[in-house]
Amino acid sequence: MISISDLTVSFGGYNLLDGVSFHISESDKIGLVGKNGAGKSTIMKLICGLQNPTSGKIDKPSHINIGYLPQIMQHHRGRTVMDETMTAFQSVNNLEKELEEINVQLAERTDYQSDEYSALITRLGEINDVLAMENSEPPAVRAEKVLLGLGFKDEDFGRNTETFSQGWNMRIELAKILLSRPDVLLLDEPTNHLDIESIEWLESYLKAYRGSLMLVSHDRRFLDNVTNRTVEIMLGKIHDYKVPYSKYLELRAERMAQQVAAYENQQKMIEKTEDFIAKFRYKPTKSNQVQSRIKALERLDRIEVDETDNATLTVKFPPAPRSGDVAFKAKDLTVGYPQKVVFRDAQIEIRRGEKVALIGRNGEGKTTLMRVIMGQLEPLSGEAKVGHNVHIGYFAQNQEDILDKNETVFGTLDRIAVGDIRTKVRDLLAQFLFRGEDIDKKVGILSGGERARLGMAKLMLEPYNLLALDEPTNHMDIKSKDILKQALKAYDGTLVVVSHDRDFLDGLVDKMYEFRDGHVKEYLGSVGDFLESRRIENLQELERRFSPAEKPAMQASVKTESQKDFEARKFVSKEEKKLRNRIDFLEKEISKLESKMGEIESTLANPGEGVDIMELTRSYLELRRDLDAKTEEWGELLEKLG
Repeated sequence: MISISDLTVSFGGYNLLDGVSFHISESDKIGLVGKNGAGKSTIMKLICGLQNPTSGKIDKPSHINIGYLPQIMQHHRGRTVMDETMTAFQSVNNLEKELEEINVQLAERTDYQSDEYSALITRLGEINDVLAMENSEPPAVRAEKVLLGLGFKDEDFGRNTETFSQGWNMRIELAKILLSRPDVLLLDEPTNHLDIESIEWLESYLKAYRGSLMLVSHDRRFLDNVTNRTVEIMLGKIHDYKVPYSKYLELRAERMAQQVAAYENQQKMIEKTEDFIAKFRYKPTKSNQVQSRIKALERLDRIEVDETDNATLTVKFPPAPRSGDVAFKAKDLTVGYPQKVVFRDAQIEIRRGEKVALIGRNGEGKTTLMRVIMGQLEPLSGEAKVGHNVHIGYFAQNQEDILDKNETVFGTLDRIAVGDIRTKVRDLLAQFLFRGEDIDKKVGILSGGERARLGMAKLMLEPYNLLALDEPTNHMDIKSKDILKQALKAYDGTLVVVSHDRDFLDGLVDKMYEFRDGHVKEYLGSVGDFLESRRIENLQELERRFSPAEKPAMQASVKTESQKDFEARKFVSKEEKKLRNRIDFLEKEISKLESKMGEIESTLANPGEGVDIMELTRSYLELRRDLDAKTEEWGELLEKLG
């Protein structure tokens, strides 16, 4: 369908893409992957004709319809959400007009045997086929389903687009692209402004989509569930794998291992051959063998190992100073602004060492709660208290507004660093992939991923015991996200994180608070359990809204196994689940404390030079007190559980 041949894109002598070639077929669902700045967005712009290559060409059929969602776009103003969304059907309206014109011509013409008449008949059939598919469901109903799937509510349909944020306007543009049913979909990080439920809906939609898809995303699970092919861009070259992302990682590792092994074997053979030539070059009895081996080396197809970009983050958060048992507590908390209450009567308790996710649809109050925790917003009513000796490190979602665009990368950290850390600013920046001339870049020219890394580097300047992270992984590539996740799992302080990345949250958080319809609900269980229950509720809601007729009473009484499971789970005692969740958390903490104490005991038994025995003893006694407190609480909870 689309053929990309020997494509090169150069900037000032630097090749961003170097002789790239690949083909997009009708059934391909491609995940385009690579580090930030590798050229993924550039390839999409080249395919759409928004940018020209330095050399090479892109061949595509003239009739092909491409739907392109860029990361940054212009939004239309002056229309309601529904009116703007309905503009997606302009091509259908144009086809209907063309159909009327063809019918008029056929009624007037009498040259039934001519090529022109035959062409009109053929075109008439093509249009009727397209319209039959497009009109299988009324456009307004289709538009409503897509908007609801992307997180809009009924009351949003009549609001003007300019009253929504950039993220919500991106959803309107995405809805228009999906409704236009293009032959090829090019989506550049479509999940960045979507919440978990909307991502799940889009995932289901794209699975059923029949056209070609090229997708840039840093959501590993989204890529695995939607794509069937992975095209990697690394150092200007293309590596093409006919498998989803996780399988691509396995095959790539196997390919690199095989390549290295073949290269090493060939190098050994070359070395032995060169030794033979050097040893017997001047012996007449061996001259034929020497010449034969010289020619063999000249003809040898030398194996090269693909160049790889191995630069990765090296994140390790400073040890967290001890805080009170409760890091943050809210009672009957109502929060909002003069024009709107965001949520009301919330009961929230985050204990020391817990890792908690704030989840829910955009605009429901997750960032608002972060502002309350940071003391930037006062409650309308109720109480919100940060615990004793809690020192908060905050990563805001809008790093582009927080960071000074006129400051350099180095200056951003150097300006706020104090004490010994000032001498290590360059080393710290190197850990976050800012090396050499990168540290002198102005913040204003950094990519979204680079700004996220710089914002995270700021959190390393002092030891915090509560990290409040609002969408920390937006714009981060997959490898960087994985490293950040492992660092947060190892972090011994309290974590509160807002994220829509299911893979990032899975295995990281202990509990969740869901923000929905003005209320906050504690959820105990895994991210997968939560999504499954929410998926069932959403499916039931869609059935109620769009069912053409009431189902017979007998049929309505039949429930799927998943519905039965969900309803059975509702009867599990919430208090019991809360107890079990806390017991599991305490058992993990007790194990960590015992391990740390064991390490100190080993050091004290055989202290080396420079070991501060007094400091180690103090740390050991503090760990012992913490262990005793947690062991006592663990025993009390087990008694309650019976």
